[in-house]
Amino acid sequence: MAAPAYAGEPAGRLPQVIRALENPNFRLFWSGNFLSNIGTWMQNVAQGWLVLVLTNSAFWLGVVGFAGSIPFLFVSLFGGVVADRVDKRRLLLVTQSAMMLLAFLLAGLAFFKVITIWEVAVIAFMNGVAMSMNAPSYQALVPKLVKREDLTNAIALNSAQFNMSRILGPSLGGYAMALVGVAGNFFLNGVSFLAVLWALVRIRYPEEQLSRHESMWASLRGGFAYLHGERQMRVLVYMTAVVSFLGIPYLTFIPYFAKVQLNAGESGLGWLMACSGLGAVLGAITVAARGVIRHRGAVLTFFGVGFFAAIIGFSYSYRFPLSECLAFCEGYCGITMISCFNVSIQHLSSDEMRGRVMSIYTTSFLGLPPLGALLAGELSRHMPTGHALALMAAIAAAAFLVIFASSKSLRELD
Repeated sequence: MAAPAYAGEPAGRLPQVIRALENPNFRLFWSGNFLSNIGTWMQNVAQGWLVLVLTNSAFWLGVVGFAGSIPFLFVSLFGGVVADRVDKRRLLLVTQSAMMLLAFLLAGLAFFKVITIWEVAVIAFMNGVAMSMNAPSYQALVPKLVKREDLTNAIALNSAQFNMSRILGPSLGGYAMALVGVAGNFFLNGVSFLAVLWALVRIRYPEEQLSRHESMWASLRGGFAYLHGERQMRVLVYMTAVVSFLGIPYLTFIPYFAKVQLNAGESGLGWLMACSGLGAVLGAITVAARGVIRHRGAVLTFFGVGFFAAIIGFSYSYRFPLSECLAFCEGYCGITMISCFNVSIQHLSSDEMRGRVMSIYTTSFLGLPPLGALLAGELSRHMPTGHALALMAAIAAAAFLVIFASSKSLRELD
């Protein structure tokens, strides 16, 4: 029999900003994922460098990036169905173990200098499949580890650890490449998975009610039918799709702005990414400190429009300090908006449907940016890149305002 979900909580209360960490299960889960995410960002840096060493081609950088992200568009939906049919912890143990083995495989091939660009692309694709199967279960497990009133804080703390790893990982990855090379970076990422695997083995939560009586396709249809019948969740998924298709692709083009528009070089790119990450961390901390977000429909619309406005400003900025400030605003507004999406959908979803609902959300959020990047690239063939990204962001901001004005269920979301 599983131990009670909240057994072992300390008697004293932690500050509001980190209150969810009072629960030992969430504390294990959070810290394990933090260390693992640092390793993942270290690997991302080394993988991009390896692609350039092998090909000296920006085209292959795009191909490998596309191979690693496109599985989210097709596989995440089935990951959610599986998450509702099996124990989420066991599924996470399988997917995390697969990613660990792929990291060690990369390390071995790179160390013995027998790796080819096609092998990098295939491993990136396989890693993307594992990550897209992992994401819905990861999202759906969090509510099992904390009290309902701490869910907002837990989701914000997860966003904070992800963005802190986004700042620390590339920096550590650069130093690690200088000390132990790209193969060493891949090996360290593989080792970092031991932290999250250990945490998954140790956490305890109530037994789940699993859905196994339907076929995979019937379960998937049931998830879409459930979402279609819930007006508030449906509009949130629509807005998430707008963000990921028209807004998130701008991140792919930050190197272009750093090199071409701002003439800032590699160090300038690092500073821009750090400013975006710092803004995201502070946004997550703000949400965590709030505890409960009231009037979530209005809040996510406001910060969403702020996110798109920052992208528009960034697209036309030729001054590096201004671009740094706008990158910070983009990070702050973006993570606040995304936290509102996540918290709202988690609160609205039932336990037995949460895996499928979060898989649809994950597909909307992580599956569409590659297609949005392709659209931005095509538009850039016909107009300046800054114009293309600003146009996409302006359309997204207008869509947010129209949806808010026309959707009573969104305005009533509290």
